[in-house]
Amino acid sequence: MVASIATSAFFPVPSSSSAASLKNSKTIGEGSDSLNVRRIAAKPASASSAMQVKANAQAVPKINGSNVCLKPETLKHDDDVPSSVPRTFYNQLPDWSVLLAAITTIFLAAEKQWTLIDWKPRRPDMLADAFGLGKFVQDGLAFRQNFSIRSYEIGADRTASIETLMNHLQETALNHVRIAGLMDDGFGSTPEMTKRNLIWVVAKMHVFVEKYPSWGDVVQVDTWVSPSGKNGMRRDWHVIDCQTGESIVKATSVWVLMNKNTRKLAKMPDEVRSEIGPYFIERTAVVDEDSRKLPKLDHNTAQHVRKSLTPRWGDLDVNQHVNNVKYIGWILESAPTSILESHELAGMTLEYRRECGRDSVLQSLTSVSTECSDGLQGTTMECVHLLQLENGDEIIRGRTKWRPKRTGLQQHGALATAST
Repeated sequence: MVASIATSAFFPVPSSSSAASLKNSKTIGEGSDSLNVRRIAAKPASASSAMQVKANAQAVPKINGSNVCLKPETLKHDDDVPSSVPRTFYNQLPDWSVLLAAITTIFLAAEKQWTLIDWKPRRPDMLADAFGLGKFVQDGLAFRQNFSIRSYEIGADRTASIETLMNHLQETALNHVRIAGLMDDGFGSTPEMTKRNLIWVVAKMHVFVEKYPSWGDVVQVDTWVSPSGKNGMRRDWHVIDCQTGESIVKATSVWVLMNKNTRKLAKMPDEVRSEIGPYFIERTAVVDEDSRKLPKLDHNTAQHVRKSLTPRWGDLDVNQHVNNVKYIGWILESAPTSILESHELAGMTLEYRRECGRDSVLQSLTSVSTECSDGLQGTTMECVHLLQLENGDEIIRGRTKWRPKRTGLQQHGALATAST
């Protein structure tokens, strides 16, 4: 219909005299219910019948330029089509509605096929539980989970930030407890811990970053737990690149129990030990801990100070204290920009002294062991950090190591050399 209207705007419509000459056009059978050549029921003769006959009229079919007569038993003519019927371009047009439907069907099928091809993963490893909750490995003693690096998880260097990697470690640890059926309430609390108002808090963490993944990479995180003294638990992580198998992060941490009501450290009850004991693996830490003592900074010894840091509501976890990953971001707030621009974080050792709540106001202090200048951009750097409340109470002490990173100019030169 749309095609007919559009065509009529460009080609003239036959006059009423021409329409009258087509009044007795080709029909099948007789009477008001007879069918014309295009198998469309003809209306009884009336003032508008001429237009109906005109719209349904077609030229005599031809094959190789010769007229083709239809069989008498199939098509009966009351009168032959007058030879004076004008042959217009409109009369020679095909049924546009059928043609348009065919084209639309072809395009829809092609689009669907292209979509299916485009959604196929470009790497087989992307099918390996990239978005699942993980699974147990090593006879159920270790837990594995994969993560895809998202666009909002990368920083100015086009790689995943240290906070992103630390969040992956924390998420894997929590899913380990949950899928094992040990999570009851709180942040990884077991049923026996919940009965006694106990929660886990991290006491110390040592992280070594071998490389940083980029947007679209899929990383595999393995984690397991081991005993640490009489009242503690050690949790280790190992992160690798799913495509290359290269090691990305190795980390170890020590966790202790704290009473949720009194906010004081507590001993591990036998009932809690019996819950988590079957999951302990007797092995050494995945990375050697930095046993050097962390010095305490103050305003006299610190070279860089960032004041008035306050937690937001979104920085609190379900236990109503600041998430330990947030502390890392606060520590780096006082790191010199010159180091952040020319170096990347290679490792850190953190000692957590106390928690802080949403009403806390903090200060971040940093001291650099080797100043970063233009002549020392290729030097490995080391910094000492302190995060404290305004009244001087320590929240966390830390030490970070930094290695040089290639600048955009160096990368461009390396690409140019490789291309030649």
